[in-house]
Amino acid sequence: MNTATIITFIVYLIGMLGIGLWTYRKTNTISDYFLGGRSLNSWVAAMSAQASDMSGWLLLGLPGAIYVSGLNGMWIAIGLAVGTYLNWQFVAKRLRKYTEVVNSITIPDYFENRFKDSTKTLRVISAVTIIVFFLFYASSGMVAGAVLFEQAFGIDYDLALFIGAIVIVSYTFLGGFLAVSLTDFVQGILMLCALIFVPALILVSLGGLTGLWNSIGQVNVDLLDIMKSVGIEDSTWITNATSFSMVGTISLLAWGLGYFGQPHILTRFMSIRSVAEIPKARLIAVIWVVLSLIGAGFVGLVAITQFNVPLENPESVFILLVQTLFNPWIAGILLAAILAAIMSTIDSQLLVSSSAVAEDFYKQIFRKNASEKELLWVSRGSVIFISILAVILAKSGGNVLELVSYAWAGFGAAFGPVIILSLFWRRMTKNGALAGILSGALTVILWGNINVLNSIGLYELVPGFILAWIAIVIVSLIDKDPSFEIKEEFNLAVSHSSKQQQEYNKSV
Repeated sequence: MNTATIITFIVYLIGMLGIGLWTYRKTNTISDYFLGGRSLNSWVAAMSAQASDMSGWLLLGLPGAIYVSGLNGMWIAIGLAVGTYLNWQFVAKRLRKYTEVVNSITIPDYFENRFKDSTKTLRVISAVTIIVFFLFYASSGMVAGAVLFEQAFGIDYDLALFIGAIVIVSYTFLGGFLAVSLTDFVQGILMLCALIFVPALILVSLGGLTGLWNSIGQVNVDLLDIMKSVGIEDSTWITNATSFSMVGTISLLAWGLGYFGQPHILTRFMSIRSVAEIPKARLIAVIWVVLSLIGAGFVGLVAITQFNVPLENPESVFILLVQTLFNPWIAGILLAAILAAIMSTIDSQLLVSSSAVAEDFYKQIFRKNASEKELLWVSRGSVIFISILAVILAKSGGNVLELVSYAWAGFGAAFGPVIILSLFWRRMTKNGALAGILSGALTVILWGNINVLNSIGLYELVPGFILAWIAIVIVSLIDKDPSFEIKEEFNLAVSHSSKQQQEYNKSV
């Protein structure tokens, strides 16, 4: 272990814990803990949403995928960039308005209030879905953190898991949503700087883009063709027999569909302090995402030119580039960017999961009259409990991108169509929403575990999203028409002014 790198890491971690302690004093109610009192400005909301979205796979999984497949791997980035824009453009504003009109602080809370579900079925089913898929998502972050500590410092994998979990749980436990959002803001800046700085420096040494293209072309010219499929076999880059796969390309682009159903991103829309902040936040978010994805892509490409023998673990390319090319102090800062990416996502996942336990299970089923203080401590206890489960799941290891891919598909299929249609289709019913969540989640689970379906090679998010959408429409049309109250509330939520909202809140 290099002393300078360790010191840099420790300073960074102390800074994150400091934010947790500072926000602890500002977190007094359950709304503060889960939504920060709906007080985020456009910069914090945008950076927090996208930093929590990208996770450790932005600096590990995506560069690794592009290192192996070349420009063909950028189809994922294209899908994600388009999905980011569409989510901010069409979902953010309406969800922010609607959740305030129906007084909702969690996604299951919104579903229940949107459809006036007195049976609690929608709330419980969506809460279970959140907890199940976030366990896989959080475990992917734990795996990424362990890979980082293992590669950078030679720490044992299990010990690395424990260290990473302790730090993340500490500031999430203390400060809740506000701590998570502020740390995400700092971490988002650090991630972007690292993704621009590292490939830019190597590009200069190679003589710019022309030098990079020439160097990659000497390895395998098809790495520079976005329509060609390349892989590593027998320690060399080989062009696959099927040079272009429509199914494979659709699968990569379909990652963009996942945005509409990610609870940790949707809660950022709910927490922004004003609808008027959303256009500015959208611009910031899209610019950050595009620059970060391009940077991650270049990290993967320049790495092809830096190692004579293909790496055994492609997801370690960023770590090895940093260790090889930079002095220990700079390396410490750049490696901290990986930890920032990991932490910025896991903390959000833990928070949303704890909200499902406290607000959607504990309060609704066991303690309906629970006080704000009691719910606050139940939420904090849930953060610890869910973290323990994620660590246990992560102990078996795994591929970061594959774990993220599975959880991303689960949320995108289960919640994406429900969120979109609930905000834009007045005729949608409670049973339609329930059918959408169940069909989307089950399709993702079955598709990945049934060999006949899995062999098609289509990303499970695609059939899951389509079948969920169809299920919502069919069941809602068969179901009886929503009540007059639900329709009026819908009209108010999608077009209300501040004055109308105040009058509505008074009447409620």
